[in-house]
Amino acid sequence: MEAPKPEEISHPAMDQLQGLEYCIDSNPSWPEAIALGFQHYILALGTAVMIPTFLVPFMGGDDGDKVRVVQTLLFIQGINTLLQTLFGTRLPTVIGGSYAFMVPIISIIHDSRLMKVEDNHARFLDTMRAVQGALIVASSIQIILGFSQIWAICSRFFSPLGMVPVISLVGFGLFDRGFPLVGKCVEIGIPMLILFVAFSQYLKNFHARQLPVLERFAFLISITVIWAYAHLLTASGAYKHRPDITQVNCRTDRANLISSAPWLFNDFLNTIFSSSPTVALIVAVFLDNTLEYKDSARDRGMPWWVKFRQFKGDSRNEEFYTLPFNLNRFFPPS
Repeated sequence: MEAPKPEEISHPAMDQLQGLEYCIDSNPSWPEAIALGFQHYILALGTAVMIPTFLVPFMGGDDGDKVRVVQTLLFIQGINTLLQTLFGTRLPTVIGGSYAFMVPIISIIHDSRLMKVEDNHARFLDTMRAVQGALIVASSIQIILGFSQIWAICSRFFSPLGMVPVISLVGFGLFDRGFPLVGKCVEIGIPMLILFVAFSQYLKNFHARQLPVLERFAFLISITVIWAYAHLLTASGAYKHRPDITQVNCRTDRANLISSAPWLFNDFLNTIFSSSPTVALIVAVFLDNTLEYKDSARDRGMPWWVKFRQFKGDSRNEEFYTLPFNLNRFFPPS
């Protein structure tokens, strides 16, 4: 029997790294996958809400403008994460907004030409156009650096010893934004910190059906408990006679994000799901990517694809026939 190729040898995740239960090609159960995905969404929601909450008021926008920016960020995060999952590195990351862009965006906001605009809404629109143009130019430079392999040459000079302090400084720069917010509502912020640390560090050995529930879902459980606690304080009238600044930071009904949302995406969803062929295509793609390959090879169109992979006698090689964007892995040889 021919020895297997190195790329065909698979090792359990625990053999690759101690404490690692799932690798890129692992498939957790559906309930656990949904819970982990929702936890990632909650993490992405924090940046999608926090960045517009900080920047939009400086740009002259109101609550309606803020919620539209939040919706746009969430929508683009979903598209970027989907593309990264299908064609990228397939790492369990959410491609969302970055705090690294906040400093240059703040400098754009305080541009003298934009500050001269008297109407707040007009200033918000002009500032958004300026920010979008800057991001397009910056992303074009990143694309050129990536595809030209220039960045790969430069990255040789970067070591973990040098990159860790840089990333740490970016995180430390957010302390003056995060911790004052915790201090503005101590009765909500401090219990959240204590509960999260307790679940993730001190109760991480608690298992339910051999699953480390508190360690793996510490953030999701903490958010649920603290949100219920905050809503209970709001509904019971605990902040009824408190100062306005306390009510804005502590009450669960003062963010004005839900009430200001135009909910335009409902029209898109209704249009998509009112089409029978579109729904059938979504179901087909879902089943095609979840069924076991061995049991559904004929149903996945593999025999149809085989004849297009036969190029014996052709002077061109396998690389010539490889599909772009790593699509070749979706059409493996039968």
